[in-house]
Amino acid sequence: MARGQTRVSIAALKQEITIAGGGLAGLSLAAALRRHEVPVVVLEAGIYPRHRVCGEFISGVTGETLAALGIANLFEDALRHRSLGWHESGRLIHRDHFKDPALGISRYCLDARLKDHLEALGGTVRTETRARPEQRDGFVWTAGRRPRNGQWLGLKAHVRDLPMTADLEMHAGTNGYAGLAAVEDGWTNVCGLFRIDRSLPARGADLLPAYLDAGGNRELATALRNGEWRAGSFSAVAGFELGRQTPLPSLLALGDAESMIPPFTGNGMSMAFQAAECAVGPLVAWSRGGQSWQDAANSVRAAVRRKFKRRLAAAALLHPVLLNACGRTLLQNLAAAHLLPFQPMLTLIR
Repeated sequence: MARGQTRVSIAALKQEITIAGGGLAGLSLAAALRRHEVPVVVLEAGIYPRHRVCGEFISGVTGETLAALGIANLFEDALRHRSLGWHESGRLIHRDHFKDPALGISRYCLDARLKDHLEALGGTVRTETRARPEQRDGFVWTAGRRPRNGQWLGLKAHVRDLPMTADLEMHAGTNGYAGLAAVEDGWTNVCGLFRIDRSLPARGADLLPAYLDAGGNRELATALRNGEWRAGSFSAVAGFELGRQTPLPSLLALGDAESMIPPFTGNGMSMAFQAAECAVGPLVAWSRGGQSWQDAANSVRAAVRRKFKRRLAAAALLHPVLLNACGRTLLQNLAAAHLLPFQPMLTLIR
């Protein structure tokens, strides 16, 4: 038999994997599986490109992880962010830096790149196809958070002409916090997490400056109102809780569908890629008939939990401090005394 025929025959023996959810975890996992010639189909409810509520600030993922997934080249033109400014109710209280530069790129751009990359590898992407959780072999759920009656509201927009004092700015307030980071084409991503307040007299895109105003970040709110907004970039999401999610017991879930870390960590996008990396080996083994689906799924779950256990626990402890009056006063006092342990805090959530 010719070598080419043998290659086709071996590929045909591999079992197909279906991934429900075409975000970072789903698309990067699919691309990595295609590098091993695993047949893969991604089901995505939306279309590409589109805007999503996301910090669009990738901090903590290594070049080795991106290379292992075969997607490192997609980040060659991403911005490199190094400096950080921490603001409390409009006042700068701390400056710092990242030892390893973070990547700045919008989901509008990155998701579309990943989708095109996957299709170039021979993967199938079916857009406008809403999947339901299925407890069956070869099915991976990466379709985001599980809807709940949560207390949080996520808001995001791309804005120009914002005064910036650092590559990444975090603005904490009494009702939540927002992060600012530059992405491509001169836009700044403004993404905030706030406690839902139904008394605010605002709707649609006006919600973002309204929540910032209500939390004490009035100068930033005014700058947003005066800035140029990217058409269609405003996004909102509600109905979720942070921390470990609760998928069906036998469902293999990754990304936000498995756990949602508080966004101030800048770690959610990195965790999506790292979770995908954890899943590649066991899923390739299952596709080749080397182990059962249950064993493969258990291996992935165990690897993901080991990978993220410490950072989720640390983030769960730090997150309430940012939203508690006493905790925020403590942070301000530590910053004023130049004792804010930013680098140790960063290490805990990486």
